[in-house]
Amino acid sequence: MALQLKQSLNLSQQLIMTPQLQQAIKLLQLSRLELLETISQEMETNPVLEEHLLEEGDEGGGPEEPAPSETIKEVVVEEDVRKDDLDWEAYLGEYNTGWAETPQDSRELPSFENFTAQRPNLTSHLNWQLQMSDLAEEHRRIGAHIIGNLDTDGYLKITTEDVAESTGEPLEIVEAVLTLIQNFDPVGVAARDTRECLLIQMRSKGWDDTLAARIVQDHMARLENKHYDQIAKALGVSIEEVISAVSMITSLDPRPGRLYSDEETIYITPDIYVFRVGDDYEIVLNEDGLPKLRINSFYREVLTDKGHHADATKEYIQDKLKSAAWLIKSIHQRQRTIYRVTQSIVRFQRDFLDKGICYLKPLVLRDVAEDISMHESTISRVTTNKYVHTPQGVYELKYFFNSSISGPDGEAVASESVKQRIREIIKSEDKRRPFSDQEVAEALKKMDINVARRTVAKYRETMGILPSRRRRQIY
Repeated sequence: MALQLKQSLNLSQQLIMTPQLQQAIKLLQLSRLELLETISQEMETNPVLEEHLLEEGDEGGGPEEPAPSETIKEVVVEEDVRKDDLDWEAYLGEYNTGWAETPQDSRELPSFENFTAQRPNLTSHLNWQLQMSDLAEEHRRIGAHIIGNLDTDGYLKITTEDVAESTGEPLEIVEAVLTLIQNFDPVGVAARDTRECLLIQMRSKGWDDTLAARIVQDHMARLENKHYDQIAKALGVSIEEVISAVSMITSLDPRPGRLYSDEETIYITPDIYVFRVGDDYEIVLNEDGLPKLRINSFYREVLTDKGHHADATKEYIQDKLKSAAWLIKSIHQRQRTIYRVTQSIVRFQRDFLDKGICYLKPLVLRDVAEDISMHESTISRVTTNKYVHTPQGVYELKYFFNSSISGPDGEAVASESVKQRIREIIKSEDKRRPFSDQEVAEALKKMDINVARRTVAKYRETMGILPSRRRRQIY
């Protein structure tokens, strides 16, 4: 059987996303900071784009800004450096003082005001103390290896045998260097477990022979579970003495490394605001700091000017104009979509805005998608990394979408509402006899919310609330 080459014509339909559509979808799911970065990069690469700086008396527009096709005035850029800005006194003083002349290299360095402060982290803080210590070079190498294997809480994640094997030094020297580092600031770092960390801090305070040290040394498990009566019986002391010792222990820091954490606080800027005006709510897009883009009129004139520019130049400008116009249109579409989604959420969650978290209703993406005639995937992209400022606080738009639990008369209750009620029940409990998960479930049942004990336990763990035996306080 011979092989033959044949050609055949076949018609088929295929869905292909154009680059412009991909860009619009990408802009839709970007956060506010990512959008600003994308706009900045686009303005650097596309000469047709420019920022429309509002002059005094101009009113900023929201979604009803001038369209990209409208003619606009060209922005005139002024020179940044003027003769009047020169500091003549500093200039003359520099050249009239020959003996104190500053080298050329140092004059070109940035000014002191342009330097930013850097917060020291745990590793740099300990390495600084290690370099200031009177140690031999091989001992400092051991110390650097130990410091490099500490976690964010300040605990040593490897054994001393591993350190000795990696550095090739005797185990006794490794133990001695480890003891030295454990007494660095903050005291208790480089400990191998919580017991050792607390004992090191007690030793530095002179609490070696106290009841608190004996409890930490021999009864750590009972201390964690707050079995104070068992500790008192085992040590032959009164319960009051154990409680006094526990108060000393709780004054210590079980995570000394967190004091020098270099994690930066991230401040949230809402993408949209919801204000209460009378009996209704008003939705306002946050466009502060968002550049107002427009197309430079100079490049429009280049396209309309016939015969003075090469065809390749006009073709390049035409491509950049299309890209700029599509970017502006996509940003406007993004803002309108966020507005419509928030408007729909406000309609569904009116009770939450009026009364609080306990009145949050169950909501899924399909409900909002059907309400504003959009696809669920679009709603998912819009609500990701977008934040709204409401009378109840600042929330991510995803927060308003949660599962439902059966409530009174078969009415569904939002899971976040149930979590809030669990918080309120635990907050009002007697600290000497805290509620168990079963008792919390029974209290919810009295509120016509039927949840199982394991559901209460799951919600309690997600909220970071300890079990009842560890919440108990007998003093």
